[in-house]
Amino acid sequence: MFFNSNIKFLRKRRERTQDDVAVSLGMKRSTLSGYENMVAQPPIETLVAFSNYFNIAIDTLVKVDLSGLPESQLRQLEKGYDVYLKGSNIRILTTTVGPDNNENIELVTEKAKAGYKNGFADPEYISILPTFRLPFLSKQKKYRTFQVSGDSMLPIPDGAWVTGVFVQDWTTIRDRDACIILTMDEGIVFKVVENRIKEDGSLVLHSLNTLYEPYEVKVNDIREIWQFVNYISSGLPENTARDSIKELTQTINKLREEVKTIQTKLEI
Repeated sequence: MFFNSNIKFLRKRRERTQDDVAVSLGMKRSTLSGYENMVAQPPIETLVAFSNYFNIAIDTLVKVDLSGLPESQLRQLEKGYDVYLKGSNIRILTTTVGPDNNENIELVTEKAKAGYKNGFADPEYISILPTFRLPFLSKQKKYRTFQVSGDSMLPIPDGAWVTGVFVQDWTTIRDRDACIILTMDEGIVFKVVENRIKEDGSLVLHSLNTLYEPYEVKVNDIREIWQFVNYISSGLPENTARDSIKELTQTINKLREEVKTIQTKLEI
């Protein structure tokens, strides 16, 4: 149980004294001190009062060690995206931090994707994934990188590394957003999204490659969504490379013709 440490942590995080909080909650400072030091146990009415004061669900105050969460998740909680408070299935994300207490970007390789389907919520599994940093990304958000396979999202090539930012509230996803989605049936997929959550509780997933038909996924089958930020690849996308070579060849041929014309004029 983390209630005592959590209320002390939240109080200090908001730069409030024990007197400030006690007055706001209509209790004596010594009573609050007793709760923070585990000398006394609060009744349910007091738990409700603390929950309302900090805008954090009772279950979160009691069950989750808030001091162990990275800054991005604390900010999400403070914005009202509390899994217990909202009554949703969207969970607090399992993540890793570096020695500087800033979040890492975990790397999910093609070989690791099968294990990720079952281990995405397991701190021990997440802790063994390779990690890195991209200095141009915000420290206030949570990112993860996945290796994609196949040709359904061409011109993003097979084997590319796609980085996404964690989406806490799925209703905020806009139509045509590209997202990495973890489903219980298919595992990790990278698709362009049509958001129909408000209409019928689903997402329609589209491929950039028109040879693939769109299909529907119910939100109950989804475990995580990461909105596309960028991708890294060791090769040029196939279509882009072909077009660039063709354009370069045409330019060289044109220059050759111009040089021949100039030479002919000089000879005359």
